[in-house]
Amino acid sequence: MEQAAEDLGRAPDLVFLHNPEHSLREGAPHGGDVLAQACTALDDAAAKGLCAAWGVASWNPSPLLNLIDPTAPKPSILMVRAGLLVGVGTLDAADVLIKAWDLGDGAVWGMSPFGGSVSAPVWARIDPRAFLRDSSRLSRVQAAFRTAYHLPRVGSVAVGTDEPTHLGELVGALTGEVEERTIQQYRRLLRDRSQGQPA
Repeated sequence: MEQAAEDLGRAPDLVFLHNPEHSLREGAPHGGDVLAQACTALDDAAAKGLCAAWGVASWNPSPLLNLIDPTAPKPSILMVRAGLLVGVGTLDAADVLIKAWDLGDGAVWGMSPFGGSVSAPVWARIDPRAFLRDSSRLSRVQAAFRTAYHLPRVGSVAVGTDEPTHLGELVGALTGEVEERTIQQYRRLLRDRSQGQPA
């Protein structure tokens, strides 16, 4: 963080503990202690002005669920995968973390709403506009992006692109209204399907 502050000429606005599940597995010796220590170290760094805030970014939050220490500092931001390609296990785990850390929608961010690419074949086979109240106004890509704000419920979604027009299209998607009942039905279907799968 000191090097980042030197490179930026100021302290970073936000620093993430990135994918702690890769090194902190449930059942690993002292995994919860290590996570608590990492959270404490980041909280101390913010208190010293080395960053304005800190958060946890997790691709698969499931292994973290039993490692949360309620006495350890809580992140300002939780970033998790979001969108129609996220499995029910990740959605449910994100919900548990959000509750455990008492984070509001604005403190939860989504990432990878397209699973890596808007040109993946899946986006030609499904029509995410089914999740919107007025499905005629937005493209499939826009509908997938808008829906990602509800799977799980997040306040911001991070995307990467080299195309300013793509960003403009995604910003335009924010005017769409998601049909919450359809989201809940979708999550129930995901859960039912996962329970029918062999372990």
